[in-house]
Amino acid sequence: MTGSAGIPGATGGAAGAGRPPRTRRRRLLRWIGLGLALLVLAGAASGWWLYNKLDGNITEDTSAAAELGRYERDRPAHLASGSQNILLIGSDSRSGKDNAPYGQDEGTERSDTTILLHLPEDRRSATAVSIPRDLMTEVPPCLKADGSRTGDRFAQFNWAFQWGGAACTIRTVEKLTGIRVDHHMVIDFGGFKKMVDAIGGVEICLKEPVNDSEAKLRLAAGRQTLQGEQSLGFVRARYSLGNGSDTERMERQQQFLGSLVKKVKSNGVLLNPARLYPLLDAATSSVTTDPGLASLRGLYELVRGMRDIPTDQVKFLTVPRRPYSADPNRDELAEPDAARLFQQLRTDQPVTVAPPEAVTTPTSAPSATPAPTSSGAASATPSATPPPALTPEPTDGTEPAATAGTATGGTVTPPVPVPTFTGTTAENADCR
Repeated sequence: MTGSAGIPGATGGAAGAGRPPRTRRRRLLRWIGLGLALLVLAGAASGWWLYNKLDGNITEDTSAAAELGRYERDRPAHLASGSQNILLIGSDSRSGKDNAPYGQDEGTERSDTTILLHLPEDRRSATAVSIPRDLMTEVPPCLKADGSRTGDRFAQFNWAFQWGGAACTIRTVEKLTGIRVDHHMVIDFGGFKKMVDAIGGVEICLKEPVNDSEAKLRLAAGRQTLQGEQSLGFVRARYSLGNGSDTERMERQQQFLGSLVKKVKSNGVLLNPARLYPLLDAATSSVTTDPGLASLRGLYELVRGMRDIPTDQVKFLTVPRRPYSADPNRDELAEPDAARLFQQLRTDQPVTVAPPEAVTTPTSAPSATPAPTSSGAASATPSATPPPALTPEPTDGTEPAATAGTATGGTVTPPVPVPTFTGTTAENADCR
């Protein structure tokens, strides 16, 4: 007599031993199928938990969104469909345990670093433009933390963040450049360190040793990999590296970011779950973003659009500027170069970068189209004549070609070169 239950496939008198082989095989397949289904469900549950954890890490900046909505009519129009402009703000806040070691929390914060990232419609390049914190500019009326409002002021650029946070900084950038800011991200010292640690550090090279007590940085000369704490000191150090200028500090930040981009794009991070998850966890828990990016899906769509950009097309440069005439310790825009750069980004036209020795003053290049004001009238800029259309920038590493000359009424106009500015690319961020 055989029992009514047993382990499928058992032999030697066990229950089910008398069943035909086909019946035993069917039952075995059912057990295998059930096991696989349980594994799939467990994996799905785990994946859903991880997704919700990462998604819930992100802080949504609803106050900035409300303030920008209040001034929507004053903001510049988005002239290039499909392109995106993202403002990256590094805060010098001392609040919280991760930021406390860098100074006393006085309840205020300024933008230690501000970068305008332009992604063109074709997503074949990315241009990161550093805005000097000491740049003298017009700051529009802003909502302060205590509910009061400031008036129009002419001040250092980084005061905008202290007076009115991300919204004030965005409106200041838009007034300065005429470029519509689509999204923004704010990250503090602690968040920066976490992301560098999550990818296993970033490699840099030093010609000379560094000993900077203010930046809490002590490094030997030569090639080395910096972890989070050291990286923060490296990008913030000013007086112990080079000539102590903010200009050189921004160039060092751009070199560091180039090395970071190469590291993140390498197989060692994106294809390694053990490194990718800590990076996602650090990134999502460290940033404050506008509602459009305040989700894992929003950030994923942004990263997905950038993942295939070659490193030689990830460009870094600083807004063209010169010493401020009233105070050489401050900066002012250098025209017409600044207006030309803003025009290229505003209309999603190509920009090239090169080392200082390879850049010549583009005196023969066309003047930029002035940034439109809220009323639609042109602001005062070198010329109201828009430049001729420019050819797309090549992505194979060759020099950009000039547009062909055109003939009108028997007169041939000269070709128009793609503007070149002093800067670097992620490809050139290697130790040399």
